[in-house]
Amino acid sequence: MTKQRYFFLILILGSLSALGPFSIDMYLPGFPAIAQDLHTTVSRVALSLSSFFVGVSAGQLLYGPLLDRFGRKKPLYVGLVVYVLASIGCYEAHTIDALILLRLLQAVGSCAASVAAVAMVRDLFPVKDSPKVFALLMLVISASPMLAPTIGGYMVAAFGWQSVFLILFAMGALMLVASLFWLPESYAPDPTYSLHPRPILTAFWSVLRHPQFFTYALTGAMTFGGLLAYVSGSPLVFMDIFHVSSQVYGWIFAFLSVGFIGCSQVNSWLLRYYRSEQIVLVAMLCQSIIGLVFLLGTMQGWYSVTGTIVLLFLFLCCLGFSNPNAAALSIAPFSKNAGSAAALMGATQMGVGALASFGVSMFNTHTAVPMVAIMAGSALVALFLQVIGRRFMGEMVVASEDAGVLVH
Repeated sequence: MTKQRYFFLILILGSLSALGPFSIDMYLPGFPAIAQDLHTTVSRVALSLSSFFVGVSAGQLLYGPLLDRFGRKKPLYVGLVVYVLASIGCYEAHTIDALILLRLLQAVGSCAASVAAVAMVRDLFPVKDSPKVFALLMLVISASPMLAPTIGGYMVAAFGWQSVFLILFAMGALMLVASLFWLPESYAPDPTYSLHPRPILTAFWSVLRHPQFFTYALTGAMTFGGLLAYVSGSPLVFMDIFHVSSQVYGWIFAFLSVGFIGCSQVNSWLLRYYRSEQIVLVAMLCQSIIGLVFLLGTMQGWYSVTGTIVLLFLFLCCLGFSNPNAAALSIAPFSKNAGSAAALMGATQMGVGALASFGVSMFNTHTAVPMVAIMAGSALVALFLQVIGRRFMGEMVVASEDAGVLVH
């Protein structure tokens, strides 16, 4: 494979992987404008984010078996077509209920891109190159929370919130064209692969019952729920309560993303000196303390916009350490069912995240308390689950250093 071909494949796969994160982050600055145009509240607009998380959770379980049965490209085409059509629908949406439903469909479509991209890395590149390829994909994905809300903020201010979905439509269409003409089929369809529910559910159950998996998958899912509570609640907190503009909100979101992304990279260095389970425990303990301080101060009205940003930054820094290590430890025990474990872990994360996002949306109190309470509560429950779950584990299967870097 030539260097040019190598780079081009990584660019396409990275763009496919980033489609979902862009779809989440780019429209956040438009929440107040959407609420005004559709005659609803910002809290209700946030339900369109919750429905997206539900779609991502379900889609991860759906596409894994389809990619093994029909090859990589056909399910990818179907997903991208669904994504493109749903994006057009979001652009044309005239009611909040329609937007909520269309965001669910958009999420299911975007899942095909992310799941297929991971599978195709395994197919197209030598095993020895996989860590480097995944690291490059993570750089592309990590750029999305810094670029997407900033771009979205300026687009909303200049052209209205519908313009964001026009951009997402263009991205999906471009990915469809790139996949059709420049992405090779990397896996032959397997007609012997069963799509009957029983063997699929059996594989998932064998993963779920493993003590190390359910301990770290559930604790990681709870911390991820805290992250998505922040993503869902931050538009209301910054634009409705602190009255920052959509452009400024985009820059704040980008800055806060640096904490999560930066600490996930520092984590790679820490793994040279400490075990993953040690890092997770300390990170979750710190996250719980920060969450409680954040909640107490928010209830008392102590924090200005600056104090809120500082505490969110510290909370997200802890996530940068806990999330990749918990993910790596949850998958570490599996070789045969690694795909099922990854799909189940991702679905669990997004499922808990959807509940957290839904919880934030249910409280129209015009304060930051619901968001911060769910963030603090998720951290405390994660810490409790980890402490209790470790008592049921025998000898721990240790995640490799690469796993700690790549599972993100």
